[in-house]
Amino acid sequence: MALSERQQKMLEFIREYLEEYDRPPTIREIGERVGISSTSVVNYNLNKLQEGGYIARNREVSRGLRLTSGRTGTARMPLNLLRVPLVGRIAAGQPIHLPGIADNPFAGETIELTRDIVKEPDSVFALQVRGDSMIDASVNDGDIVVLRAQRTAHNGEMVAAWLKDREETTLKYFYLEGNVVRLQPANPDYQPIYVDADKVEIHGKVIAIIRRLD
Repeated sequence: MALSERQQKMLEFIREYLEEYDRPPTIREIGERVGISSTSVVNYNLNKLQEGGYIARNREVSRGLRLTSGRTGTARMPLNLLRVPLVGRIAAGQPIHLPGIADNPFAGETIELTRDIVKEPDSVFALQVRGDSMIDASVNDGDIVVLRAQRTAHNGEMVAAWLKDREETTLKYFYLEGNVVRLQPANPDYQPIYVDADKVEIHGKVIAIIRRLD
């Protein structure tokens, strides 16, 4: 069972509280820590943690919960890790037509990243790179780029850009120059792509690169 961000925070707080006070926190204390005012919502998330084997609960006892030493089913994810969905491929070369997220060849696949890489996991996704036009930016064919979904970008940022007229996507540096967008490769063997600003959409900004080692 993959944990939500809220459930991860609950587990971290329970662990920290136990280490400091040698007893578990109350439901209200957990809710205050993670910003939930409703005890029923806290209970719901604690039930999910119990179902996943992360905690054990005794409802007849005040502060009746404890962390488990193990769990059944899938291996427990360390609390400092996040799962980011791998949603497809992107061209780092001359743009080519790629399947949309609905046709995701990696459906169900995720990558694990530490929280120092992805501090705010909301709207974060990953793509596998195809091509070598960004090689001087240390992005090689087969690498994974992690992006934050957004529709705007500043000049010089590496983005996933959708070219409306061509129905193609590409990974490039973004530069807005008047009414034209320059999509700049990081490889002298490739020429920049110039597109009318209203003919290009930004789908995400690169926030991390994961190198393929083989």
